Amino acid sequence: MGKYRGAGPSATWPYDIVMMFCDLCLREIALGNRPSTHFTKIGWANLVDSFKKWTGKDYDRIQLKNKWDQLKKEWKLWKDLKKGATGFGWNPKRRTLDASDEWWKKKIQVLFSIP
Repeated sequence: MGKYRGAGPSATWPYDIVMMFCDLCLREIALGNRPSTHFTKIGWANLVDSFKKWTGKDYDRIQLKNKWDQLKKEWKLWKDLKKGATGFGWNPKRRTLDASDEWWKKKIQVLFSIP
């Protein structure tokens, strides 16, 4: 399962479950339950209920919010990586960026301000 924490065991997030979560979030956004930068109480309640119904996993709002925050950080990193970038591609089998070692070295220097 995962490490035990005060509220219960850590959530596990296989790829298909992440995609289902993203689809459910998009549905709540389309329904107007994320009017600005956060889901409403109704939006979170719907997400928790829908997530359990479609995945069989009984994750609470905090677990779903943590995943949302993690995905947002990953999206921002992805956006920064591809900003003005050329010389890389996407490997659909491995679900990774394909780029030369030199490209990665330059990107890491820029992202982490390494001289």
